[in-house]
Amino acid sequence: MKRWLSTQPTTATISELQRQLDTFVEIYNHQRPHRSLPHRATPATIYNTRPKAGPGQHDLDTESRVRNDRVSAGAVTLRVNGELHHIGLGRPLNGTRVIMLIDGYNVRVIHATTGEITRDLTIDPQRRYHGTGKPIGGPRRPYGARKNKKPEP
Repeated sequence: MKRWLSTQPTTATISELQRQLDTFVEIYNHQRPHRSLPHRATPATIYNTRPKAGPGQHDLDTESRVRNDRVSAGAVTLRVNGELHHIGLGRPLNGTRVIMLIDGYNVRVIHATTGEITRDLTIDPQRRYHGTGKPIGGPRRPYGARKNKKPEP
């Protein structure tokens, strides 16, 4: 653009300079073939033939992505459909690197080192925190079993 402007007559006003810049943009984007583009097309031709994304075209069901993360405070945080969701994995995994495979609301969390599936869940859009999926307080004892029962001799 600087080289092209240096070959143009000197302008006295900003509006004249703007007309020269508009002329340059028209030539550069619509008339000049570009060597790196297929069939030496113009940049405007390539831009206009590409599909465009727009509002309302986003379909959550088709969103698939892979994310690398590190477990912090026993959970990972994930943004789905503009909302943050916390997925509990357990405090023993603090600092562990994980890979999350996200397909819409379906999430699979994989231990990055071992490849073990740590968590497989479907996110409930109404909830922000998704616990570890394990019962609170550890495994349940059978009904009637006492906690501090002494072993029989």
